[in-house]
Amino acid sequence: MADETESPPKKTKRRRGNTLERWEVAIVKAMFNRGGPFTNDQDILAYFTRPTRSINHRLISEIRHGAKHKSVKPASDDDLDAFLTNWPDIDPETGLNVQGDELLIKAREAMIAAVQTFNSAGLTFRAELFIVTAIIAWTYLLHAWFRREGVNYRYKGQKTKEGAEKYWELGKCLKQSKCPAKGGVKTNLEFLLEIRHEIEHRSTSRIDDALGAKLQSCALNFNELLNQEFGAQYGLEKRLPLALQFVSFGAEQRSALKKASGLPRHIEAAIDAFEHGLTEDEVKDPAYRMSYGFVPIAAKKTGAADSAVRIVSAGSEEADEIENIILKEVNRDRYPPGKVVEKVQAAGFPKFRMHDHTQLWKTRDAKKEGKGYGCIGDYGNWVWFDRWVDEVLTHCEAEGDRFR
Repeated sequence: MADETESPPKKTKRRRGNTLERWEVAIVKAMFNRGGPFTNDQDILAYFTRPTRSINHRLISEIRHGAKHKSVKPASDDDLDAFLTNWPDIDPETGLNVQGDELLIKAREAMIAAVQTFNSAGLTFRAELFIVTAIIAWTYLLHAWFRREGVNYRYKGQKTKEGAEKYWELGKCLKQSKCPAKGGVKTNLEFLLEIRHEIEHRSTSRIDDALGAKLQSCALNFNELLNQEFGAQYGLEKRLPLALQFVSFGAEQRSALKKASGLPRHIEAAIDAFEHGLTEDEVKDPAYRMSYGFVPIAAKKTGAADSAVRIVSAGSEEADEIENIILKEVNRDRYPPGKVVEKVQAAGFPKFRMHDHTQLWKTRDAKKEGKGYGCIGDYGNWVWFDRWVDEVLTHCEAEGDRFR
């Protein structure tokens, strides 16, 4: 394999959200007043630093001397005692602080509930329940990210009917320029918001299998962002399988699926309207719609091709074709880079060298997950599939006599 240079480590950037909440400042001031074990700023700091937030020790000194948070009044003795009694108030599963990391804890629990609800036996409207709960999960996750990054996610000057702060809904979060949900992830959530709007205002028949590809992407996208932005220790893999269960194999279940295969007209219209403005690449992006089948399902309308379950008659030509392709996919040949070059040269392109191959896959970003050109082999090295070999041969043909 060609040598790949390693990128220099990124410089750690201090996050704007690494500061104390107003109630915490009040507790700090109460500690100042009590004295005793709270005479040392470093000892006080230990009560407020956690893995998801690193507080600079200078902040405690600035509060003590009135340089910051001068207007905040000290907490009462009872509030300080309650804080110390419950400290450390830690979620036993994740190690997150129950009060300080409340948004992140709620986000995880909401997505866990969404997946478990969808996978629960006996429920009829699983997709609707998943969508509503998953949107809550994503809203909390993005609020947690904005909070950490110091982005104000409140509606300025707006209050709820009860007089509380009014926070951004998911649609508003996605429009924020710094929002970490981008590309196919954002498109997937915008789609589910459209469907949520439909199921809020009109009744639906069963749509679980018709929307399954998008629901699966939503769950996987959530876990990937959670891992990337907050740490792998908070991922959902240990808590539950993230695969949504779409298929039942009994005769009665198959019969029910056949009867439920048609989408309600208003849902189909919502899908068509949303996807009308998407490019082909955006529709195929696995972050938008996870592909389950080995064979693309032909349909005149894009939305009708999203079914995670496709029932075909045994012994039909379509069933035989699917079986052949499944076997081919499972038993793929795998080629190290040198073998790819040998096959291309043997196919009539003797001037095609390893350097040309390396340049080509880098230009095409061919190792990107989801493209299906190859994978990490048994010994940790990248190997290529026949699909990539075909892609290389097509490239060489297009170059005329360059590699002949």
